[in-house]
Amino acid sequence: MADGLTIRVDGRDVLVPDDSATLLDVLRDVAGVRSVKDGCAPQGQCGCCTVLVDGQPRVSCVTPVRRVGDREITTPDGLPADVSSAWGAAFASTGGSQCGFCTPGIICRYEGLRVKGAAHDDRDVAAEALLAHLCRCTGWQPVVDAWVAFPSASESPMSDSAARRAELEGGVAQVVGPEVALGHGGFADDTAPLDAPVAVPISEGDGWAVAETRAEALRQAGKIQGRRTTADSSPPIELPEGDWVRTLRTSWIEPGYLETDAAWCEPGGEPASPLANGGAFGAKSTSEVGAVARRLADEHGRAVRVLYSREDAVQRGPKRPPIAAGVRADGTGVIRVARTPGIADAIAAVAPEFEVEEVDVPGPPTSVDIRGAGWAEAAVLAASMRDDDGWIEVPGGGAAQATVADDGSIAVRVRAGDPLDETVLRSYCTGAAHMALGWVTSESLTVDEAGEIHDLTIRSFGILRAIDTPTINVVVEEDERASVAVSDAVFTAVAAAVWRSLDFPPTWPTP
Repeated sequence: MADGLTIRVDGRDVLVPDDSATLLDVLRDVAGVRSVKDGCAPQGQCGCCTVLVDGQPRVSCVTPVRRVGDREITTPDGLPADVSSAWGAAFASTGGSQCGFCTPGIICRYEGLRVKGAAHDDRDVAAEALLAHLCRCTGWQPVVDAWVAFPSASESPMSDSAARRAELEGGVAQVVGPEVALGHGGFADDTAPLDAPVAVPISEGDGWAVAETRAEALRQAGKIQGRRTTADSSPPIELPEGDWVRTLRTSWIEPGYLETDAAWCEPGGEPASPLANGGAFGAKSTSEVGAVARRLADEHGRAVRVLYSREDAVQRGPKRPPIAAGVRADGTGVIRVARTPGIADAIAAVAPEFEVEEVDVPGPPTSVDIRGAGWAEAAVLAASMRDDDGWIEVPGGGAAQATVADDGSIAVRVRAGDPLDETVLRSYCTGAAHMALGWVTSESLTVDEAGEIHDLTIRSFGILRAIDTPTINVVVEEDERASVAVSDAVFTAVAAAVWRSLDFPPTWPTP
């Protein structure tokens, strides 16, 4: 292929030097279309890289570029201006995009559905279309709301209050607005120079493979397609002995953020933060990629991009510490937890009546930075001893109360001080409720007795799909305090309510 392959992207010709590449790699690293995202390549399971090929949605990370040489490829950047504007407005007006990593692919999926003439008042058709996608932030409901809102959506300026609420709930500064849903939130790898070499962790050992393209770096690193085990996941810690009226054992949990760890750096410069537009629920707070990017840039004398594959994020990223706990009739108890710096203090802050036993458990690293780690479990256990679904308050933050109806719908009330922006606030609360429901009922990561992880595909984590997510109703109560974060309280309150509704099964996820 001496002359290369030319493909048509958003109305322009792009010369592809290597026809063995995937369409995703070509779009991001040759055509420079960074609105198309890589959440799991080459697994084809998250939908973040979805584009339109001759008007039909296609997952680009598993599409060889040689198969689309005579097709018209449309990315979010290439949609007609009025259509693009309407989709951005629809997602912004409903809170359907938080970090904005999954939504460019969802917008392409929705656009393919729209041109077929699907009805915008049909929520079920939208939820079915989302089967090819994952979203970790929003809890799906605002994403479906965006489908319904599209016909009447109109762009309006986003207030500073929206960004302030997003920063409170996400823990890091975030861009809020229509451009985020369309893929322009400013993620670290999106801002890297096109000609920067790529570094990925070597599969066997502690080094890094550096090459001119991501595909070549992955090949040099010896990366193998991730797998999903058929083995059952089980809680790794045995219960302490005692006369318990309530017990709980939790499994390994993968935070499941969609943007894998990424950074880049110029020689002698400061690396782009892996927290550029999302905090990954605390899981990226100590990510190594920034320091590695700085070191490799200095070694190579040029800007270097450092990227985790999905498998790297699972194997190297921190997990929620699993627990095994028992509660006595008087409300005291013992929580055994995987040894994690700071975990005992986190539990004591909300439940001083529990004795904490840290134990060594073979497995991936754990972190107290992950959403509510330790204290959420303690608060749920304490709440289970009450007669009803009471309010749960975050130390120094907001408060939430949740109930589960007979039809499975979840009602949430929150006290968050000044709401700042109720659309953004409701989106974060809905997302937290969705995550809590999955935590109790479906999410786990299979880790064997030697500590090896066996679930390395993003679909194996048990994250609930749109069609499996019940209606979540959020009521924002009047609260005269200054604004405080409340989504972690929602996460905890919903977990407590779901557990109660299931009559307190002793293991999570529930059978």
